[in-house]
Amino acid sequence: MSIKNLLQGKLGFGTAPLGNMFRNIPEEEALATVDAAWDHGVRYFDAAPLYGAGLAEIRLGNALAKRNRDDYVLSTKVGRVILDELEEPSQRDMGEKGGLFEFGLRNKIVNDYSADATLRSIEDSLKRLKTDRLDIVYVHDVAQDFYGDAWLAQYEIARTGAFRVLARLREEGVIKGWGLGVNRVEPIELAMELDQARPNVSLLAGRYTLLDHERSLQRLMPQAAARDVDIVVGGPYSSGILAGGTHFEYQKAPPEILAKVERLKAVAQRHGVGIKAAALQFSLANPAVAAVIPGASRPERIAEDRAALAEVIPAAFWHELREQKLVAWNAPLPVDFAA
Repeated sequence: MSIKNLLQGKLGFGTAPLGNMFRNIPEEEALATVDAAWDHGVRYFDAAPLYGAGLAEIRLGNALAKRNRDDYVLSTKVGRVILDELEEPSQRDMGEKGGLFEFGLRNKIVNDYSADATLRSIEDSLKRLKTDRLDIVYVHDVAQDFYGDAWLAQYEIARTGAFRVLARLREEGVIKGWGLGVNRVEPIELAMELDQARPNVSLLAGRYTLLDHERSLQRLMPQAAARDVDIVVGGPYSSGILAGGTHFEYQKAPPEILAKVERLKAVAQRHGVGIKAAALQFSLANPAVAAVIPGASRPERIAEDRAALAEVIPAAFWHELREQKLVAWNAPLPVDFAA
């Protein structure tokens, strides 16, 4: 089934910040942010055990416990098992994302994409999320940015383990969809070519944004559209640099990215367009995209996201982005579908 038929709207909520990504977020602020998302009509919430070693799932579960489970869509991820044993968060090996959740819980995180670990991860997530079911499950970070040259070996473990478990759960109706939750396009491309245990949705973070979309347009997006695989875009603000922050790819933005952002902002200013509105509406313009799930750790950010989605952007803005080659020539833009 298409996940587009399951989701209620195009705007979801990514909970990575609730795992104390980059900073120590007060509990009441985290819960208020989820409440703000709900109050603004958001009904799709995405989590992962990795986010603060279970902290984001715990907070999301606490915030949603007062809601009717039938009223929202919930996704989380497998590939990491959270133990009772403690470790020093700053010493974790997280590939290119080192130090991302230093302020999260100290529980030890074990990478494991096997069938047994997948089932255990789901069971643990259900407890932390205080729910009896998940709608979508993603296989998390089985890609180059976490495993370097060893990523294909990890992918093979996932293909014979997590993929098959999740495909069976979908066939049995336990979950509605499964796929990959990654920051690179190649794992999703490989998964869509499988003869068996093929995903029907995937979460692509940071790779289909105003700042970074060329690689996705080469094969992934056309392939997803052709195979009816829905794409959920995570990180539409490119780790925050398109929302007034300083991070790109979860690290301090390099000079060339800062320069491109300034060019985008200059065009936006000329046309009276909010850069957040441009970022969200760009990602959603691709027919393969089912939803965007920006993260937030402050309640007021949710209202900004909702307003950005509703903002009317003049066609001249999109035309200028194309003319200035600030977007790829073959990137679908909202203006392309205007009547």
